[in-house]
Amino acid sequence: MFKHTHPYKPFIKDDTTKLIVGTLPPPRFSCGELLEKDVDFCYGSYYNSLWLYIDEIYNLKLRYDNSQQAINERKQFLIKHKIGICDIVDACEREKVNASDLGMENVKLRNLIGYLKQYPNIDTLLFTGGNSKNGPEYFFRKHIKTHGLKLEIISSDIPRIHQIKLPMFSKPAISVANDNTKQQCEEFRIIKTVSLTSASGSANRAIGSMPLYQQLKNSNPNFNTFDFRVLQYREFF
Repeated sequence: MFKHTHPYKPFIKDDTTKLIVGTLPPPRFSCGELLEKDVDFCYGSYYNSLWLYIDEIYNLKLRYDNSQQAINERKQFLIKHKIGICDIVDACEREKVNASDLGMENVKLRNLIGYLKQYPNIDTLLFTGGNSKNGPEYFFRKHIKTHGLKLEIISSDIPRIHQIKLPMFSKPAISVANDNTKQQCEEFRIIKTVSLTSASGSANRAIGSMPLYQQLKNSNPNFNTFDFRVLQYREFF
């Protein structure tokens, strides 16, 4: 059994407003066996493509290699746009050494609710995948259930949008007029979640079956799954 531990700490600043939430990078990042075009940072796998989409949206002209400059370019972008990264899986075990989410067993989750409380400016979570088994939204639902919280649907269109009401604090009990009873008033912080189509190549088949993709493809035969993700991600990044 292979112990797969997340190699990167959460990247969050005091003014971060959006948080990218995935699962785990491929095992080679934990083992220090990067490929030539990999970047030693969150979502650094060249074949995951998240940074390729962001690069296309902002015309960043990023480096794709093992250099410190490539890491710094990504950090500078995140800081400038107040975006953080905090994958929800801290560690897991695998029978096969691959990047499959379904292959994760005995999963240990990060305390994402704790990070939301620690960084009060975060108002949006961008899941890099949906509610399929072992996806980021799937694990987030399990995580918040232990806190007595749940996701409320805002839009069922793809990408699905939910919200969670995170209790902030409780005010002192106050008297109700003409009544001797007390009631507790609690304030909530609204966190929006967006379940983006996964950046991994395994999601291409699902994209191909989406009516919107088929419509756009029929209008432009050169339109592909890369273009579809750029179109979707642009709205939220």
